[in-house]
Amino acid sequence: MAAIRGLNWEEQDLSGQNLKSIPQTLPSQVRSVDLQRNKLKRLISISRFTHLVELNLSRNMLIEFSNEMRHLDKLETLYMNQNNIRSIPEGIFPHLRSLKLVKLSTNRLAKLPSDINQCTSITYLDLSKNCLQSIQPLIGLPKLEELLVEKNQLTELPSQLFQTDNCKLTVCKATGNPLRCPPEEVCVGGVMDIQSYFRQMEESPDTHSAWTVKTMFLGSSMAGKSTLCRSLKQGKPVVVAVKDRTEGIEISQLYTEEVRFLLWDFAGQEEYYLTHHVFITPRALVILTVDLARYNIMEPQSFKDQVWFWINNIQLRVPDSVVLLVGTHCDQCRDQEEVLEKKKNIEEKVKTMLTNRRMVLKQRKRNLEESTDPALFMDQVDELDCLLEYKLKVLDLLPVDCTKTEDITKLKSHILTCIQSDSVFLCSDSILPKSYQEVEQAIYTLVALQDIPGHGIISVEELSDLILNHVKLSKEKLHSILRFLLRYLHRIGVIIWYEEVSALSDRVFIQPSFLISMFKTIVRHDLTQQLEEVSRDLLVQEGALVKQKFIWVDDLKCRGTLHNVAIRILTRRELEKVVGDDDDLIREVVGTKREAGIILTLLQYFEVCLPSLVGSLLNPKALEFKPGEKQWECARMAKRDLDGVCLFPMYLKDDLIVCHTWGEDKQDDLSVHVYFLPEIPHGFFHRVIIKTCSLFPTHWVGREQCLLCCGNRLALVRQRNKDGDPLIEIRCRRPEKGEQFQQLWDLILAVMSKLLVLSREWPGLTQQVHTPCPERGCQHYFTWRDWQELNNTDFYNFVNEEKLVCQGGHTRRTELIFPKVPTLPQT
Repeated sequence: MAAIRGLNWEEQDLSGQNLKSIPQTLPSQVRSVDLQRNKLKRLISISRFTHLVELNLSRNMLIEFSNEMRHLDKLETLYMNQNNIRSIPEGIFPHLRSLKLVKLSTNRLAKLPSDINQCTSITYLDLSKNCLQSIQPLIGLPKLEELLVEKNQLTELPSQLFQTDNCKLTVCKATGNPLRCPPEEVCVGGVMDIQSYFRQMEESPDTHSAWTVKTMFLGSSMAGKSTLCRSLKQGKPVVVAVKDRTEGIEISQLYTEEVRFLLWDFAGQEEYYLTHHVFITPRALVILTVDLARYNIMEPQSFKDQVWFWINNIQLRVPDSVVLLVGTHCDQCRDQEEVLEKKKNIEEKVKTMLTNRRMVLKQRKRNLEESTDPALFMDQVDELDCLLEYKLKVLDLLPVDCTKTEDITKLKSHILTCIQSDSVFLCSDSILPKSYQEVEQAIYTLVALQDIPGHGIISVEELSDLILNHVKLSKEKLHSILRFLLRYLHRIGVIIWYEEVSALSDRVFIQPSFLISMFKTIVRHDLTQQLEEVSRDLLVQEGALVKQKFIWVDDLKCRGTLHNVAIRILTRRELEKVVGDDDDLIREVVGTKREAGIILTLLQYFEVCLPSLVGSLLNPKALEFKPGEKQWECARMAKRDLDGVCLFPMYLKDDLIVCHTWGEDKQDDLSVHVYFLPEIPHGFFHRVIIKTCSLFPTHWVGREQCLLCCGNRLALVRQRNKDGDPLIEIRCRRPEKGEQFQQLWDLILAVMSKLLVLSREWPGLTQQVHTPCPERGCQHYFTWRDWQELNNTDFYNFVNEEKLVCQGGHTRRTELIFPKVPTLPQT
């Protein structure tokens, strides 16, 4: 029998009780019922609760929206999110005359009932994470104030929803859709920007369908990306020497009659991978180059390195992408038969890998649903459902001989066919009012007239003033258009505008290649050599000595740290090649001792490096920051007259200092394993180091391990691969006193929270958490329930039992397995 919890009979709490039906004992006069986290599939006899005002049916297994719901005419609040509802029958919503708040997110709704707009009392409606292709039936909801339709399949929003006459909408969230009208970048600005867009559409009926496609070239080093990219642009074979290979990212444009392509050529050397996540964006075409001459059918590692590594990282970062495989260096293969044999082998392996990944996700979901208490894992099931919704499209491999003009023409034609096919590349164009097109064209005119400096760095306000000289718009109207347009041009790769970085939100980078060239002065495979080649003249400009340069080189090699003064010198040297002696610009980009410049701000924002401070050279007693050798104390960072260093985990070589400080693992250590499916993204752990070390200033750092200190408590965080399963382990020493367990679990949970925040930047990634059984030799483990939404109090009610037994029969106290404060003996 269900345990009915509640303060009185009007409010009943039946959540998390594994109910498969509504209890007959539930009084019909009840006004509020919480039935979330159960196993309900159908709502039988729900019609007898005609006094219901609030009903929570979220996180169940509902597959239908019951017709009986029409009898709940007093219902004001309805939660049915996180179910499996696929449709809503007609004739229900018109009877729900009191309904105000409706939450139907995370279901399988493909369309809405046409009469939903007859439920005129609705003020809040959440339809996010469904499969909706149209929300036309919502037109006519007079009291609607908040509408959430994120992550559906919408290509358009009805303009009638946003007509200013009697429109009460204050919130509309529609990101995560393949929107053409209005484009997603308009929706980011909110209701007022959407209304402005539709007004412009009415005033400028001669709209412009912008076919601009960001095309990203990825692949291993020397796979022929640059050759392919430059040959496409020239329309004929172009030979690229080894010394001219891409460092960082190179950007160019290709115009055809139908489409403008923005070609982003990403370097294939491992040192550059860490910054790829900054520029790899959704809704782009990915061309993955595979060197067929080097590809070895008999070596599994060859497929993994040249193909699967890249597809996997694309799938993790932008899981709805379209990937075109292009086989290069065909002219170096033995004959056409070898080319076709390798093409077939690659395509079959890609198909098998993608199929296996879906199979693993489905099996993981099935395991959770068939557990003894599936209600505890509803969030994880929902996350797996989202991953299964993604459909990465990997197109068949196209062999190309880059020495033949006809093959270059064939590739160009094939790409155009892919772009223009709705079944392959969804929504590559955006519908823009004529006035938006005029503002975009004005920016290109300013560049052509050199009214914008060659380096392309300009303030938003200055850019606005310049545009006003070329368009017939008021300053107010231009302001609303410009912010959208900057978002749009940033997304497709024409410009770079970091709206979300407060220190840089007033700056626009009209020439992305200039900013990227600054990035690659620091993030590059030959950084040590570049540092060694710094001239004495450059050192003098920063007031530095030659012997200090040797210290910087040694710190980079041994500790993975780069002094800020060295960053300024390297960036200045590159800048002066482009802008000459423009001191103001150099100071803005490079920074000073007291103020970070653009480059350092971005490196820190994107968590490529971790900032610190070191002692002044004029103070022989000052403590110097050396990761792994001395503790870094927060108090020492307060002095503003000290120059700093940055830790770059990507340049660390080993984990010796962490291993030495931590010592040997002990059998009774507290240990938590966070597994990542399908695998840990490249560079992920380096960002884990930066996130966690910024939280705990006292730390020791290695390439695949870091040791965090909070008071007298230590937490070891390390990347491991156990039996082929990639995981990050968090490990603490068992405390001597029972009351210290909460402090240790707080430390572990803080690290887990950072892991969770970071993993959400990879939409194709999911995680599961286990605590291994502490018994020596035991292979069993304890699985964590949903924990992401729990507050601090709920964490310590994670498990009620005082002791737990693993599947191997070993008994341990709960506080050794899950967050819990042990019950202390009474005195």
